[in-house]
Amino acid sequence: MTGTVITFYSYKGGVGRSFALANIAVLLARWGYRVLCVDWDLEAPGLHHYFEPMLGTSTARGVVDLVDEFRAGRNHPADYPTRLSGGDLLSLIPAGRDHVAKVQAIDWEKLYDDGFGEYLEQCREQWISDYDYVLLDSRTGASDIAGICTAHLPDRLVALFTANQQSVGGAVDMARRANLARDKLPFDRPQLTVLPVLSRFDTREEYDRSEEWRRVCVSETKDLFANWLDSTVAVEVMSRHLTLPYVSYWSFGEQLSVLAESSPGADQISFALETVAAVIAHDFDRTDVLAENRDAYVAEIRSRHREFRLDLRVSTPRSQYDFGNALVGSLSQLGIRAERSLSGDRSMLSTSDDDARHLCLIVDGEVSRWQSAEIEQFLRRSLGQDRRVIPVLTRDTPASVLSGSVGNLRYLRIGTLTDDVEIARDLANQLTGVADSDADLLRLLSEIADVTLRPLMWDLVGDILRDLRVAATTEDRQWSRELTDDLAVVIRHRATHQPGQIPVPAELLKSIKTMKQRGFG
Repeated sequence: MTGTVITFYSYKGGVGRSFALANIAVLLARWGYRVLCVDWDLEAPGLHHYFEPMLGTSTARGVVDLVDEFRAGRNHPADYPTRLSGGDLLSLIPAGRDHVAKVQAIDWEKLYDDGFGEYLEQCREQWISDYDYVLLDSRTGASDIAGICTAHLPDRLVALFTANQQSVGGAVDMARRANLARDKLPFDRPQLTVLPVLSRFDTREEYDRSEEWRRVCVSETKDLFANWLDSTVAVEVMSRHLTLPYVSYWSFGEQLSVLAESSPGADQISFALETVAAVIAHDFDRTDVLAENRDAYVAEIRSRHREFRLDLRVSTPRSQYDFGNALVGSLSQLGIRAERSLSGDRSMLSTSDDDARHLCLIVDGEVSRWQSAEIEQFLRRSLGQDRRVIPVLTRDTPASVLSGSVGNLRYLRIGTLTDDVEIARDLANQLTGVADSDADLLRLLSEIADVTLRPLMWDLVGDILRDLRVAATTEDRQWSRELTDDLAVVIRHRATHQPGQIPVPAELLKSIKTMKQRGFG
């Protein structure tokens, strides 16, 4: 995958540009992306301050040193990024050593005449080869450095501004100028995609004035959404998602809020930073999903590179303690990483224990208050991800206890034909991608023990099962799928007991058990 260069730009200072870049870089790295941060604000650099705890004691070479290397004919752009501690995915190129004197001595126009533009292209190619995202912290205003960062180097532009005319007008004007400048470059550059971000916006005081200025900002920036926002999404709606609130606590010092707010609420600044980072990671796409369900939009990105410690957590009521232990043991023998947790354990609801991809919920009699909380928390964390809740009902638990968000989920049942080994096998089939027809058939065979039908219908079940054995022998998947559907229709008559209905005959029950043990053949 070729990386993407994204410049963070603001026309005026004091908008929290470096703060936003540093935090979004940490988020992208946390989500599994390789990220390089480059401090191009050479006259007032400060990006390195956010990463000082990760830099160690060495002073890293930076952008001005890279210029020196070019002048001396020693071109080694790959040597410059400094890997930050605390993870393998985040690197930094700061402004550099003795940057003030060196910057003042640089004649950028002459430097470009001498071939520095071509050298920057080499650097850019090296960076996008090594990283998924290269985030540039640009100089404010209109300058040679700002032109390098807004016209020459980026694929995308994040334009931050505050709620005043100078800030928003300047950001929009620079985006326009950048596109005009790109047309004159000797390098192939498409039109810039620009993400307008309203920063340091305070809605807690003077609400009416804040809404008035929000309308002004939307009006000024609406054209910047034209080449990437889904046509079904209103600019005003997307603008609200791209607003970073003013939180006075984070205005002191250089702090990374996303390290302190690992699971932020909607009123915290890291919540908004997550949204902007997710738009970047989605390549400015699927904005209709963001408008409809922000949490699902962010969660899908968060889970793309995530590794779970467990395949399955088995939430077990105390009445099924022994069965839960046996089930975990049987799952382990099938290669499924599973742990049992007692329903009602408060740790189940904590963020730190969200370490299993899927949740198995053993239900005995009813879905308890604690189990409802577990389901709600798990589903909230799993929005947009391939994570499942799989209920397992004890023999006498009616399916009607599964309501609300789990009412339509496929469930398993502990019954005459099913013990921990059978349940474990069915769970493993679901989690490891066994064909749906096989998983459905396993479930139906497990449910038959609780069905009552008229004798004639039991004869029909016997005929279907004989045909299923033939289909399995001949590996006819289509016929097997059709027979499984037929069996499902027949046993649905169990819902209401009628006169003349009987449980599954003993010979048929024995045949079903043998069939399951032999894998349908």
